[in-house]
Amino acid sequence: MKTLKKVFSYMKHYLPLLILSLVLAAITVILTLYFPILTGQAIDLIIGKGSVDFTGIFEIAKKALRVVILTAIAQWFMNICNNRMTYHIVRDIRKDAFDKIEKLPLSYVDSHSHGDLVSRVIADVDAFAEGLLMGFTQLFSGVATIIGTLLFMLSIDVKITLVVVLITPLSLFVASFIAKKTFSMFHLQSQTRGEQTALIEEIIGNQKVVQAFTHEDEALEQFEEINERLRKYSLRAIFFSSLTNPSTRFVNSIVYAAVGIVGAFTAIAGGISVGQLSSFLSYANQYTKPFNEISGVITELQNALACAGRIFELIEEEAEIPDAKDAVELGEAQGRIQAENVAFSYVPEQKLIENFNLQVSPGQRVAIVGPTGCGKTTLINLLMRFYDVNSGAIMVEGEDIRNITRESLRKNYGMVLQETWLKSGTIRENIVMGKPDATDDEVIAAAKAAHAHSFIKRLPNGYDTVIGEDGGSLSQGQKQLLCITRVMLCLPPMLILDEATSSIDTRTEMRIQKAFAAMMKGRTSFIVAHRLSTIREADVILVMNEGKIVEQGNHKELLELNGFYANLYNSQFAK
Repeated sequence: MKTLKKVFSYMKHYLPLLILSLVLAAITVILTLYFPILTGQAIDLIIGKGSVDFTGIFEIAKKALRVVILTAIAQWFMNICNNRMTYHIVRDIRKDAFDKIEKLPLSYVDSHSHGDLVSRVIADVDAFAEGLLMGFTQLFSGVATIIGTLLFMLSIDVKITLVVVLITPLSLFVASFIAKKTFSMFHLQSQTRGEQTALIEEIIGNQKVVQAFTHEDEALEQFEEINERLRKYSLRAIFFSSLTNPSTRFVNSIVYAAVGIVGAFTAIAGGISVGQLSSFLSYANQYTKPFNEISGVITELQNALACAGRIFELIEEEAEIPDAKDAVELGEAQGRIQAENVAFSYVPEQKLIENFNLQVSPGQRVAIVGPTGCGKTTLINLLMRFYDVNSGAIMVEGEDIRNITRESLRKNYGMVLQETWLKSGTIRENIVMGKPDATDDEVIAAAKAAHAHSFIKRLPNGYDTVIGEDGGSLSQGQKQLLCITRVMLCLPPMLILDEATSSIDTRTEMRIQKAFAAMMKGRTSFIVAHRLSTIREADVILVMNEGKIVEQGNHKELLELNGFYANLYNSQFAK
């Protein structure tokens, strides 16, 4: 019921289409139910051999033809309304789901399978659309047929109508019992499908690693296990759902037989004419038919609602903490940053950063070094406010970053990560992401500064070359050069370089270091590096270990200390 209420909340935006669909469904049903009356009247005009009113039958036939044509037109328009309404609702749900993904905290995205998220937005919404469309098309007309048939039957004979009404609840009971069994199976089917999508995406995205470590057999075993579970749940769901139709048909056959027997005795007694009995049998058949259709719709709706439940779970996930109402817009920052008694951990029981203090002056180049897992990248996440601190405060220009709008804070940072990200599109579209109004001259100048211009010009269409998802056939180094070019074009007042040259050859790296030196001039810069040769010129080197700054100073000062940094440095350059 909760899921249905959420579906109705989307449906209310298309109330005119819903009302029109209901009106057309009612017209279709009334015309369909009027047809047996015409048939009965025609039968009553056949009194006996040689006593047939052909003129009357011909008039009834013309009227019947008009009824059939009008029914077809009404049904056609009803289907158009249902299609428009369904796919508008599906579009709205997908949009809301994607909007929510954009607003979800990184902690959620990091802790959930990306393949499962994709499955919810694509496969689950498609399954929901199919069930919803079937529901609109058959549920409205089915309910209207049941109500209309009852009224028509009551107008002919109350006693026979009571026979139909008394036996019918048995059909509803059977359909309800099976529907409850079906829902749990469809939910498990949808969940397992998401798990399977996640595994497929993971394996395809890392196929080189899978083959390099001959992990194919293990991956296949894992896939077969999930696939087997999906087969089992799907088979059970289809088995239970397929019981609905024959079960309700059995009950409906009992109804039809009861009407035939009671109606025959009533006709013999002179209570109704043979033509009315014919109409009644037709109505009995039409009355029970929607129960079959509705039971089929209920089965589809079980699947649709199970899928809808998963997509609504995503839509209702708690978004990242919104900007405060009185949050300030950060203009062009000078680059003054402070961290006071900062504590942070991804998991409460595993402490990471504790009592962290930092003072950075405008234009300073701050290098962050330390062993893997010491908190270097975590510090970057906190500076960019991808995660909020557990306690303490990080301040930019004397203002707590929690009181600054995320958009204005992040616009003041340029970021080049070790992991590259490029979207499907042209080279130019990827470069101008942070500055959409950049001119061609600005783009070329940025590419030259990043030493990317020469390889871009060698591509088939230069800056208009279309690349696929995540850079397509470009090498890792070329992809990283494009990411560097992206930042070179924006040149914000603060820079974050997280292993920015890790995928670039040594000769190109030396040239890019010079470009970085020019780029960092007068800008506050944070450089995360494992190759300590790249950070010798930094103004301040923060040596981190287990979430704390254990040493701080420039390259020369830290070597003279002969401590943690000296050990790290000497391990890379030991004679």
